[in-house]
Amino acid sequence: MRWTLKPKPDLEKVKHLQQVLKVGATTAELLVQRGIETYDAAKAFFRPSLSDLHDPYLMKDMDKAITRIEKAITNKENILVYGDYDVDGTTAVALMSTYLKTKYNLVYTYVPNRYDEGYGVSKKGINFALENDFSLIIALDCGIKAIEKIEYAKSLGIDFIICDHHRPGDEIPNAVAVLDPKREDCKYPYKELCGCGVGFKLIQALAQKDGKTIEDLIPYLDLVATAIGADIVPINGENRILAYFGLHVINTNPRPGIKAILDQVEKTELTITDVVFIIAPRINAAGRMEHGNFAVALLAEEDYELAKTHAANINNYNSERRATDKTITEAALEQIEALDEQDRLTTVVYDETWHKGVIGIVASRLTETYYRPTLVFTKSGEKLAASARSVRGFDVYNALEACKEHIEQFGGHKYAAGLTLKEENYQAFKQAFEDEVSKTIDRNLLIPEVKIDAQIDLKDITPKFYRVLKQFAPHGPSNMTPVFMTENLRDTGYGKCVGADKTHLRLTASQPETNTIVCIGFGMGDKHELISDQKPFKAVYSIDENEWQGNVSLQLKLRDLKA
Repeated sequence: MRWTLKPKPDLEKVKHLQQVLKVGATTAELLVQRGIETYDAAKAFFRPSLSDLHDPYLMKDMDKAITRIEKAITNKENILVYGDYDVDGTTAVALMSTYLKTKYNLVYTYVPNRYDEGYGVSKKGINFALENDFSLIIALDCGIKAIEKIEYAKSLGIDFIICDHHRPGDEIPNAVAVLDPKREDCKYPYKELCGCGVGFKLIQALAQKDGKTIEDLIPYLDLVATAIGADIVPINGENRILAYFGLHVINTNPRPGIKAILDQVEKTELTITDVVFIIAPRINAAGRMEHGNFAVALLAEEDYELAKTHAANINNYNSERRATDKTITEAALEQIEALDEQDRLTTVVYDETWHKGVIGIVASRLTETYYRPTLVFTKSGEKLAASARSVRGFDVYNALEACKEHIEQFGGHKYAAGLTLKEENYQAFKQAFEDEVSKTIDRNLLIPEVKIDAQIDLKDITPKFYRVLKQFAPHGPSNMTPVFMTENLRDTGYGKCVGADKTHLRLTASQPETNTIVCIGFGMGDKHELISDQKPFKAVYSIDENEWQGNVSLQLKLRDLKA
């Protein structure tokens, strides 16, 4: 791994924060690194407040969206809440439909089938709306590029309100309202909301019209926090406030569907990381292995006993997903070795039998293995469909844009995207993608990087320091878990490989004239030689708590070791 120590922040700003907050230099440095330079900014960071959320009417077209929904309710129109089949989409559908149903009965949901409709707004979905007398569709986490589909709906007398957060193309769909903070003509102050977050701003605007306060909407924030974690959006600004209060709901009074998931795993206090690795995969598994409707049914369910049944079914889908993902990942790794493509700067693999529902996960696994921009293709009807994943610092969406002559359609973000193309264009695309990445990527990005916030000594790791550090959560992009480096360490002599297959490393680190501290390095068993015989080493790590037989102590969670 490349170790990159972040530059020391402005000393005057650090000293100022030390004085006004009465904190140590390292804490002040961490804050300045995150753009927090004043007492008021620190107060907003450490004590998030719902009153700091922006007025939803600052978002372009919000007034039009509210007017159209109110008209639908007055005229007793059928409203169809339409969303994508991933976590962001299904949480958004559950959020919007359950809120609307508190004020109006004729509200129904639609999630496209991953396999015969694909991502986003589909013609099949619009035809469903026509056949069932829906005159208004609220699309969540999709729609910003559905120019032709929106026109088709309009020709049938069906109106659309779009709530999306993906980058728009050159043209904005001709919908009644298009809510997307990434629109160039949208002056909304915060641009990084997820799809469910944009949906939340719409219900916030509706609530304001109904004379409700933001406190009335707190029960919906467990859904928003789940989407924020799963969609890997920055956890700063508004997202941090929503995630902070949403996590509190998850940990104190979650909706029956989320409670039913948590009861399966017997986890008590969840962090945003737990949301990503426990709740999100189960919700995603429904759309991957069966249908996203199952996830919406779970998340919208008000009866706990029924929610338990839904959660049990979804847990089965998740188990099936894990087995399928393992099989395909192994086959993809074999294919790369057989093709002898280890020297390429990209990974592009294809097998027509691979399960479309897990190719995104497989792409992530391959990226972890080879650490280069990756696409995994499978057959989808008459075409090939792929999931793309990237390495930190490289915009895979821009790379796909440069290869669009070979692509039928694509969409996504800097680090994750999806696309379809004709089978006869596969080889040409594969070469074009390799050429584009070769031309544009900084070769350093192909070596995994660990960014270090600060260099400290073991004596700096005190219970008081950790109490403040805990308040930096929830973590995520733009507010990652603080990572530290310490040099001149030695194992006390009892370091060993642990775990059923001895792949993890456990040791007790010491530094001259200081206390010792336990360290755990998951998947780092191969580094045991570095610390054996009390050889000096340096470590990169984060700090967390270890609970064992009722005792809680601080420990270092190792990221990497070097001699």
